[in-house]
Amino acid sequence: MGLDPEKSTIYVQSQIPALSELNMYYLNLVTVSRLERNPTVKSEIQQKNFNRSIPAGFLTYPVSQACDITAFKAELVPVGDDQEPMLEQAREIVRTFNSIYGDVLVEPEGVFPPKGQGRIPGLDGNAKMSKSLGNCIYLSDDEDTLRKKVMSMYTDPNHIHVEDPGQVEGNIVFTYLDIFDDDKEKVQELKDHYRAGGLGDVKIKKYLFEVLNKELTPIRERRLEFAKDIPAVYDMLKHGSEKANQVANKTLHEVKEAMGLNYFE
Repeated sequence: MGLDPEKSTIYVQSQIPALSELNMYYLNLVTVSRLERNPTVKSEIQQKNFNRSIPAGFLTYPVSQACDITAFKAELVPVGDDQEPMLEQAREIVRTFNSIYGDVLVEPEGVFPPKGQGRIPGLDGNAKMSKSLGNCIYLSDDEDTLRKKVMSMYTDPNHIHVEDPGQVEGNIVFTYLDIFDDDKEKVQELKDHYRAGGLGDVKIKKYLFEVLNKELTPIRERRLEFAKDIPAVYDMLKHGSEKANQVANKTLHEVKEAMGLNYFE
């Protein structure tokens, strides 16, 4: 995706013990009712049919996410629209901690995509792509898999015949074209044609496939290059995790110092 491990630290979360300890301290700064009010958490609880059988780890995930952010004193966090409540919860934790123990943590700001592009809907028309719903396009999908997925995409259920006028709003194919096709004039022409009738779903799906395949081909090729040397990938992750541990441990030390928990120093 263009991330250079020499410039960007890529690490494995489970290899950073400080995150777990920070999580334990931060959990005392939030209430269960506040966690249950988180719109993103509420939505996923409903989606997964947890009802009241909510795993504690799932409910407290926003706190864990706050650890991921604050351990590295992130000032800016790129997020999709649906993650804004999670980021706001992290900001609340920072404010609460700093008000009690002093200014140790950095309150992050969100960096959001352009309006209307903050959440990519799933292939089935669901509000967003989700592994558990099986409605995703993966960066690792080969060309044939991508083609099959695009051809299965949700469009306008009332657009039965080619000559019928079609609806663009809520039509996932056009949603993707708006996001990924740089030729906005071409997209507008397709929309006008589709609304007027005479443009079939198969044709616009084939066009979308070409757009997405052009976008994913260089990513796919780079991935295959890295896959040729898996040990080197693990070395990259190991090195990144070592760097991340140094930073996270420093933050943890500052947090414990502020809380009066560094007993033996």
